[in-house]
Amino acid sequence: MMKTSMVAAFAALVGHAPTAAVPLPALGANAAEVSVSGLSAGGFMAVQLHVAYSATFKRGAGVVAGGPYYCAEGSIVNATGRCMTHTTSIPVSSLVSTTNSWASSGLIDPVSNLSTSKVYLYSGTSDNTVKQAVMNDLKTYYQSFVPAANTYYKNNLGSGHAMITDDYGGSCGTTATPYINNCGFDLAGDILQYLYGPLNARNNGTLSGTFTEFNQTDFISGHGMAATGWIYVPQSCSSTSCRTHVVLHGCKQNFNDIGDKYVRNTGYNRWADTNNIILIYPQTSTAATNSCFDWWGYDNANYAKKSGPQMAAIKGMVDRVISTSGGGGGGTALPAPTGVGTSGATASSMVIGWNGVSGAAGYNVYRGSGKVNASPVAGTSYTDTGLAASTTYNWSVTAVDAGNVESAMSGSASGTTLAGSGGGGATCYTASNYTHTTAGRATQSGGYTYAKGSNQNMGLWNTFITTTLKQTSPNYYVIGTC
Repeated sequence: MMKTSMVAAFAALVGHAPTAAVPLPALGANAAEVSVSGLSAGGFMAVQLHVAYSATFKRGAGVVAGGPYYCAEGSIVNATGRCMTHTTSIPVSSLVSTTNSWASSGLIDPVSNLSTSKVYLYSGTSDNTVKQAVMNDLKTYYQSFVPAANTYYKNNLGSGHAMITDDYGGSCGTTATPYINNCGFDLAGDILQYLYGPLNARNNGTLSGTFTEFNQTDFISGHGMAATGWIYVPQSCSSTSCRTHVVLHGCKQNFNDIGDKYVRNTGYNRWADTNNIILIYPQTSTAATNSCFDWWGYDNANYAKKSGPQMAAIKGMVDRVISTSGGGGGGTALPAPTGVGTSGATASSMVIGWNGVSGAAGYNVYRGSGKVNASPVAGTSYTDTGLAASTTYNWSVTAVDAGNVESAMSGSASGTTLAGSGGGGATCYTASNYTHTTAGRATQSGGYTYAKGSNQNMGLWNTFITTTLKQTSPNYYVIGTC
């Protein structure tokens, strides 16, 4: 069998000893049996992946000390306030509306996919980092999309802010590195059994499969992600179409912070070994804020959408594992296009060009955070029309494979349209960056201000920096003058 030979070759290459990172293998895993779980920042990220890529994470999500989708709305103040300590209320109904709106516009998958998935929620009574009130709001959020019968919420253990096991880690009620606590409860097993149904008993002895460091740069470079991640492949996957579960660590829990404690000692591997489950452990880098996954926009304004760099990269890892061919950036995990540039400006249009990506069936072009092409572009250039005169815009491009799976977002290119001949009806606003955000003309993320619509960086978010914004269409602003 093709899959047997691929897994055998992979095992022969990596064995059980430490080795240099290798390409993530294409294992022909079951595309209908994909799920995700995570702790803290990884919990928020698990929600983002589950909601934005609901057509992929069909089995559902396990969330430990996380919160509602897009809870921070691009604000570090919201992230550390309402989304963690619940010092102010979380606007759940507004977040539900945003989810529906983004799904309608194709920025995330249709919400109808969520109705057949499962959600496992966990919150410790001694967790003062992400309060139970936040998790309660997450449960309320999911009620708009997931049937009550498909949701389970465990919130009666006196655990601190940590991943919970029944035989490894610190004392149950503590919150301290490596943020893995022994509470006499097998949380990983409970999550997997809820998402997948009855499972075989876990393997408490020597694991049969391969535990390997793989090259994450096939999917993403920079953006707070490490050069390598980890994957556990049970031996049975050489002859069986296995399931896939993505495990996301919390802040200060990546390999640089705590070594292999999270990827080896949280309890997932021994259940995966006897139940045909491939485990992918993506890793952030030391460049990530507190080693967290991006759930408030420290890396990219599109962090919660399918086009978010970290989101698209993890999705690409799953695509590779469920594919039957891959390697070197191939399979269904296409690399981001390079060489994006602009040319041929007129008063109302701009030509965007880029280098072709091997294996791409087409490309999508984004102006700011919005896709401008109705269907994938066949060539390596696109003329964007309907632009305002004398206005600077930013464009990015993604590659699309035959299954309409997008790559990570390319770097952006800016261009300024020519002056018009008849004036124009644009309106300009000159104010502090703080005032622009309170007026709804801009957003802030990671201490910086971004023009609404175009996502142009306006500089630091404060009352001292003054910027002129030109409104070129409803809810679309660019830096400029009238």
